[in-house]
Formats: sequence, structure tokens, C-alpha cells
Amino acid sequence: MPHFMIAAALAALLPAVASASPSSSSFKAYNSLDVVPLGNSAYEVIISRGEGARGVWCAAADYAVQQLGAQGRIYILEGRAPSRSAGGRQSVIFTTDEGALPVPPSRSVSLTTSQVGTGLPVNHAIQFCRGNNSEQSDRIIDRH
Repeated sequence: MPHFMIAAALAALLPAVASASPSSSSFKAYNSLDVVPLGNSAYEVIISRGEGARGVWCAAADYAVQQLGAQGRIYILEGRAPSRSAGGRQSVIFTTDEGALPVPPSRSVSLTTSQVGTGLPVNHAIQFCRGNNSEQSDRIIDRH
């Protein structure tokens, strides 16, 4: 009987654990952040490991280039907030479509993940994938 109770308790926890993981259709960015397509030109970068703005923009640019073939600008569609696809996590939603923004696009002098409408050229944002390791840095740039 105790084994049955343990199994029942584990089964009850499975939906919560499953919702904490990005969907199987997610893209693993160069810096290992998950990126989930949301439809049209929108996609969600799931924040993990305490990744800061540089890492989030790196993942957004990597997805834009690798999955969307983007060469222009990427924009924050929705700033840092609870994730739509990974329960209990934070995310930033990006778009390559300036027309999808609820506010006029802007150019920030500081790197942000919270200001809707902030945009960067893909080629600028991909530079945030460069690390201190020059061999690793060369691989990410050569990948594009």
C-alpha cells in the first residue's frame, strides 16, 4: 500500500514538472537557453541560470538567424515576465516584425529586457554570444 501512495503522489506532481519545461518544439540557442516559437514572427526566450540581458539577446538573435533567416532588427514584443510556455520561469518575447509592436520601436542606449519596442540589429545582438573564450567566440560568429 505505501508504494501505491508514493506512485500516486509522484503522478500528481508530473503535470507541474512537465509545465516547468519548455515544449518539445523549442530551439536550443547557442548559449543553451530555450527559445519557443509562438507563431508569426514572435518567439519566447526562456531565462535560466540567472542569465542577464546579454544572454537573452544572444539567444534571441541566434533563433532569429537560425530559424527565421532574419537579417534586420529584432524587437522586444513583451518584456521580462512569467513565461507562457514554461511554468515558474521568466521569459522575454521577441519579434522580427516591427508592425507587431504595440508601441513605436525604440533604440536603447542601455541593454534591456523589459522595455517593449526596444530593437537591435540581429548582427549587433549576435555579438552578445561572444564570450571570454576566443575559440568559442569564433565558433558562434562562424556559425552564422
